[in-house]
Amino acid sequence: MSRSNFNNAVVSFLVPLPSILFYLYFVNHLQTNNGGASLSPLWSWCFHHPLLLANVLFFFNVNVLFWVIGHIQSSNWMIDLYWTVIPVMLVYYYATHPLAQFDLWRSKVVIMLTWVWSIRLTHNYFRRENWQWGAREDWRFTDMRRQYGRHWWWISFFAVYFSQQIFLIGICLPLYVVHSVDKPLNMWDLVAASVCLCGIVIAYFADTQLHDFVTTTSKLKQLGKPMVPNLDRGLWRYSRHPNYFGEQLWWWGLVVFAWNLGHGWTFVGALINSMCLAYVTVLVEQRMLKQEYRAEAYRLYQKTTSACVPWFKSSVIAVKDKDT
Repeated sequence: MSRSNFNNAVVSFLVPLPSILFYLYFVNHLQTNNGGASLSPLWSWCFHHPLLLANVLFFFNVNVLFWVIGHIQSSNWMIDLYWTVIPVMLVYYYATHPLAQFDLWRSKVVIMLTWVWSIRLTHNYFRRENWQWGAREDWRFTDMRRQYGRHWWWISFFAVYFSQQIFLIGICLPLYVVHSVDKPLNMWDLVAASVCLCGIVIAYFADTQLHDFVTTTSKLKQLGKPMVPNLDRGLWRYSRHPNYFGEQLWWWGLVVFAWNLGHGWTFVGALINSMCLAYVTVLVEQRMLKQEYRAEAYRLYQKTTSACVPWFKSSVIAVKDKDT
């Protein structure tokens, strides 16, 4: 392991400690004060406002601390890694907060699913990065760094970190609802769990197929051999972005959990995330079309293959007839 890789790994493990230690101290303080009978204004506020406290901890520990570290390292890589970890931290926070009330089995199912989702996405992150810690930042952040130049130092706070707070806290609202309402399990919980699990499985196979394709393409390029311009096998035969489709299924499955508990309004977080992902999809496809060796093949791929929801391919002949 290189020195920079080791340093980034150490930073990654240490960086969430401020929030974790603060929360553990709060819970311990509450227990030693007869369950909150005589609390100071600070601890009383933490006790009565679990959702606001989560936002405050996120703001200082992620938005501010990650932003400072990003400037020191000249790379905003860490937010990508913690996108896969923060939901796990949130679900445990909501489940252990003193005001939490929930059905034990529903909580166990949601926590287990969140762990499976997180492990799947974390594995994909490190596999994509060749098992390196902080090897690079997201290409979209790099593009914005070039675009905004000397103003990037402050724009990055909002574009990279504050925006992530809105997305992550928003899409994780169902995790809060699950641990705020005590209602017996029913068939809708099975539906929600099935949707979540299907999303995880689809995303796993889609990302694995993409990884294998990228690895093969890289080897062909090194050998100077002709490269296959686009991935159109497996799940990618039926959708141009099956990995995104699987990821969205996961978040909307969590919404079903919350809707079943009478809080359907939490769909707002998943909706905003879906809209942002639709925009990201446009950016990804524009990037694909800028690569000369695959541009023509990708245009045909766009015409014959569903953008997100898997569906049967359109006939090439039908597409040509429509164009003419």
